[in-house]
Amino acid sequence: MPVTAKLSQRFYERLGEDFANELVDWFNQVDAAYRADLRELNELNFARFDAKLEQRVAELRAELHAGLAAHGAKLDVFRAEMLRGMADLRAELLRWAFLFWVTTLGALYAFTR
Repeated sequence: MPVTAKLSQRFYERLGEDFANELVDWFNQVDAAYRADLRELNELNFARFDAKLEQRVAELRAELHAGLAAHGAKLDVFRAEMLRGMADLRAELLRWAFLFWVTTLGALYAFTR
């Protein structure tokens, strides 16, 4: 969307139609050239930004995977400890239950004699 430069009527009267039109065309060409250069520069900057962003996302993903692996290992250790603790608790409860029933049967035997 080029912006067409237009000079005042006084320029046209002083410089003449042809020269003023050439000057307007030159301004428009310079404007178009600067716009094209700016667009190219913006595209290059965006490409660099996009490459850096992709690199940082890849680094973040690698860090995240490493962190998750470390936490997964810790979770496996915790799970093993919990299972061992639950097995110990089960053994303890079975001992107490056996003691309870032996005591109960002993008391019943004593009372029935």
